[in-house]
Amino acid sequence: MRSYVVDRLVDTLLTCAAISFVVFAFLHLAGDPANVLLPPEASKEAVAELRRTLGLDDPFLVQYARFLGNALRGDFGESFIIRDRALWIVLERAPATLELAVAGLVVGVSIAIPLGIAAGYRPRTWVDHVASAASVVGQAIPTFWLGIMLMLLFAVGLRLVPVSGRSGLRSLILPAVCLGVYLAPVMMRLVRSGMLGVLTQDYVRTARAKGIAEAVVLWKHAFKNVSIPLVTMVGLQFGRLLAGTVVIETIFAWPGIGFLTVKAVRTLDYPVVQASVVVVGAVIALVNLVTDLVVGYLDPRIRYG
Repeated sequence: MRSYVVDRLVDTLLTCAAISFVVFAFLHLAGDPANVLLPPEASKEAVAELRRTLGLDDPFLVQYARFLGNALRGDFGESFIIRDRALWIVLERAPATLELAVAGLVVGVSIAIPLGIAAGYRPRTWVDHVASAASVVGQAIPTFWLGIMLMLLFAVGLRLVPVSGRSGLRSLILPAVCLGVYLAPVMMRLVRSGMLGVLTQDYVRTARAKGIAEAVVLWKHAFKNVSIPLVTMVGLQFGRLLAGTVVIETIFAWPGIGFLTVKAVRTLDYPVVQASVVVVGAVIALVNLVTDLVVGYLDPRIRYG
C-alpha cells in the first residue's frame, strides 16, 4: 500500500508541474498585457518600460523558472487590475466555487443513483426507457441553454429564486441543478450497466434464495459492488465540475473562480489567470489522488495490480 501511495503522489506532483507549464505557455501566446494596461496613445518607450518592470522582456524559460519558484512559495504575483495578491484573490473566490461544485455533485448523484438502479433492476421496461431517454436528453442539452431557460422560468417568470448572484441557499438552486443535470447522465449509465452485471451473479441469487428482502439485496449486495467504479466516476466528475463551473458561474454571475478567470482572461491579467488555473488544477489532482487511494483501499486488486 505504501508504494501505491508514493506512486500516486509522484503522479500528482508531475501533473501539477505540467499544468503550471501549459497555462504559463498558453497565456504568453494570448497577448501582451502591457498593451492592455496602458492607454492606446502610450509611446513605445512606455510600453517597453512597463514590460521591463513586469519582467515580460526576459526569455520565456527565465520567466517560467521565476514563476515556478515563486509559485512554490505561494506567490503568483500581484494582479495587474485589482492590485492585490493574485493567490489571495483566487482563494477568496474558492469557497463559492467549491460550494457550487459540491451542490451540483449532490444533485447529480441524487438523480443518477435512483434512476440507474431502477433502470438496471427493470431492464427493457418503461422505467428503463424513461431513464435512458432522460440520460440522453440531459447530456445533449447545452448547459448554458438550460441555465438560461431555468432562469427565465423560475427566476424571471415565477420569481421563486434570485436571477443571479450568491445570496443564500435559494440562489444556489438553479446553478446546482444545471451542474447536476450535466453530471447525472454519465453516472446513471454507469450504475445501470453495473446493476445489470451484478444482478445476474451467483451471490445475488443465493441472497434471494435465502429469503433476504429485495431492498437489502439491491442496496447491500448489488449496489455495494457497483459503488467501486462509481467512487472513481464521482471523483473524476467532481474534477470536471470544478473546471466546468466557468459557464455556469458566468451565466448566473456566481462570484467563484470561474467567473473571476473569465474576467482576468479578457484583461490579460496574467497573475490571476495563472493562480486560478493552477489552484483549480491542483485541487482536481488532489481529488483524483484521494479517489485513487479510496478505490485502492476498497479493492486490493487495484493497488497490487
